[in-house]
Amino acid sequence: MPAVLVFGFLHGLGLSPQPSEDPPASANEFVRQVVANEIKAENQDHSHWAFRLQTEKAGRTETDQVVQTKDGNLQLPLSVNGRPLTTKQKQQASLHLEKLAHNPDALRKSLREENEDTARTQNLLQLLPDAFIFSYDGPGAGYLVKVKFSPNPHFRPPSRDAQVFHAMEGEMTGDSRQLRLAEISGHLIHDVKFGGGLLGHLDKGGQFSVKQEQVSPGLWELTALNVQMQGKALFFKTISVQQKMLRTSFRRVSDDLTVAQAADMLGNSAPDSNSSALTSKQLRSGTLTGAQKLVGQP
Repeated sequence: MPAVLVFGFLHGLGLSPQPSEDPPASANEFVRQVVANEIKAENQDHSHWAFRLQTEKAGRTETDQVVQTKDGNLQLPLSVNGRPLTTKQKQQASLHLEKLAHNPDALRKSLREENEDTARTQNLLQLLPDAFIFSYDGPGAGYLVKVKFSPNPHFRPPSRDAQVFHAMEGEMTGDSRQLRLAEISGHLIHDVKFGGGLLGHLDKGGQFSVKQEQVSPGLWELTALNVQMQGKALFFKTISVQQKMLRTSFRRVSDDLTVAQAADMLGNSAPDSNSSALTSKQLRSGTLTGAQKLVGQP
């Protein structure tokens, strides 16, 4: 997923020194303050959470239970397209958890990729006050402040991600008390061509929206993401990035939670604890019956 579409994965602890509740006269300056504090909060955040995740992509909807750890996130599927998992699917999911608990290298690789995405996203966030012209669009609820943005014609995008970013206009909502990014949405106001169009393009009208919420005092997390993009890549390959994501039911877990402990938590929280699924004891010890090994094969 292009880094510009990952704004909602910025989350963390607001640790700025008592910001003013009144936004500055300049909307661009307000955005600059929000961006600076958002990045600072991201870099200082070490909290981990358990939550319910619902994703929709390519016509497929999946609901998972997720537990975050210092080595990466564990996910346990609960339903696909609104239907509970079959017995075989439950067994396969449990076996996958067990493998990760005993060999978390795959999770660490995913975590490295996530950290790289975060770094690219922070680079794009830092461009916000210079890449766009902001104007206030009236107050929101409580301490929320709404602004509109459109491309700054004098800005020159330094990268392909920034090129897509700069071709958008939209709206942003920030919390003036905590200086946090609460919501941002935008749409492409023209086609974005790469390599003069030879390498591909994204179609005008493509849009994205991201929402963050305070899930605990001073702690903000991504709660919604919606991306709808279309275009063409090299050799006329169609680009289709259409994804929706919702995250709910947040519960904080230990900041030093291990993968094995997270797997145990998911095993205990499985909707069906009958003999078709691995027990939490088996997740910890790695013991499986011959029948479970056989049925668990894809």
